[in-house]
Amino acid sequence: MPVKHPRPGDLEPIETASQDELRALQLQRLQATVQHAYQNVPHYRRAFEAAGVHPRDLKTLADLAKFPFTAKKDLRDNYPFGMFAVPREQVVRVHASSGTTGKPTVVGYTRKDIDNWSDLVARSIRASGGRAGDIVQVAYGYGLFTGGLGAHYGAERLGCTVIPMGGGQTEKQVQLIRDFEPDIIMVTPSYMQVIIEEFERQGIDPRTMSVKVGIFGAEPWTEAMRHDIEVRAGIDAVDIYGLSEVMGPGVANECIETKDGPVIWEDHFYPEIIDPESGAVLPDGEEGELVFTTLTKEALPVIRYRTRDLTRLLPPTARSMRRMGKIVGRSDDMLIIRGVNVFPTQIEELVLQHGALSGQYQLVVTRDGHLDDMQVLCELLPAHLNADRAQVAGALQHRIKTLIGVSTTVSVGAPDSIERTLVGKARRVIDKRPK
Repeated sequence: MPVKHPRPGDLEPIETASQDELRALQLQRLQATVQHAYQNVPHYRRAFEAAGVHPRDLKTLADLAKFPFTAKKDLRDNYPFGMFAVPREQVVRVHASSGTTGKPTVVGYTRKDIDNWSDLVARSIRASGGRAGDIVQVAYGYGLFTGGLGAHYGAERLGCTVIPMGGGQTEKQVQLIRDFEPDIIMVTPSYMQVIIEEFERQGIDPRTMSVKVGIFGAEPWTEAMRHDIEVRAGIDAVDIYGLSEVMGPGVANECIETKDGPVIWEDHFYPEIIDPESGAVLPDGEEGELVFTTLTKEALPVIRYRTRDLTRLLPPTARSMRRMGKIVGRSDDMLIIRGVNVFPTQIEELVLQHGALSGQYQLVVTRDGHLDDMQVLCELLPAHLNADRAQVAGALQHRIKTLIGVSTTVSVGAPDSIERTLVGKARRVIDKRPK
């Protein structure tokens, strides 16, 4: 499959700027953002004063480490509009998280914020190989979730034709792919697997679809899942990263010519990696928790926002900006099973490495007395329907114990026996332990 390499004139000047130019722009924007937050958001004024810092203390990029972190709890404590840095009348749109673990986090956007967001998603689609005139099927959910509208506005900004399908209705997703022949699909990777399965269920080879590029985000996914999707669908699978508290999709995106980790658009977002326990800033290359400070947001600037995503910062390759490694898990949903730290993505890698299993799985965590137990639910591929399930389960159980160090019970079901995600993120963990 030919890969679309950028042509001269395709890239914005900042994407090829020198490190000195980029750092100078970051410092200028960072100083303005910190001052804007301090002057207009009571939370930040209180937090800065409690930490004994003032915007004038920010003289270098390294000085940002003196400033306090922002956590999801801070946004919830100031629900709904307490973190806005502009009058509510200047906010042209709000998005919000689902609020499944408490009050939702509310994010506001000025007209300029929406324009910047659209530009960055357009940049992300272009980095993925998209160009003006391409047809883009948006299968992220629309509504308060940032995925659908974020992808939609960015695709239109690039000059693409948008199919605003949204999530779910898998048979219709397949029908529109066949009828409208989109070049690109934007969707969660787990739901792309469901779409591929629907092609196969209908007796259609997914590799014959018109889609050339899938831009996948909204949940952690592994290189094994990328390989599975690319082989089964015959497409390039490209990683897009974002979170609503910082902007939405388009904070970072892989370049199709390298596919070596999402490039962080550092002219708009300043990244740090910290030790999740101590909060100390770690050097590039070391694994820790990803922290973002926005550099251009007007309605909701965020200072040192703790994403809880565990990754590392990598040097620039295809663009002048640093990359982030694959998300290996989250510091707040890491499972600790009998003293062993377990991330769902670790299990996913091993499930996908077994040739008889599909990429669908769930982890069921229970407690027997004082000890936690984990059951791994997975399923056979249709082509391996007659495989010895006990043998498959035993092999996977052995690899989990050997490579991760945790004892599990593995149950292998028939094809399509695992709960499918029709809208949004896959439900990978079912935690039945007492709260």
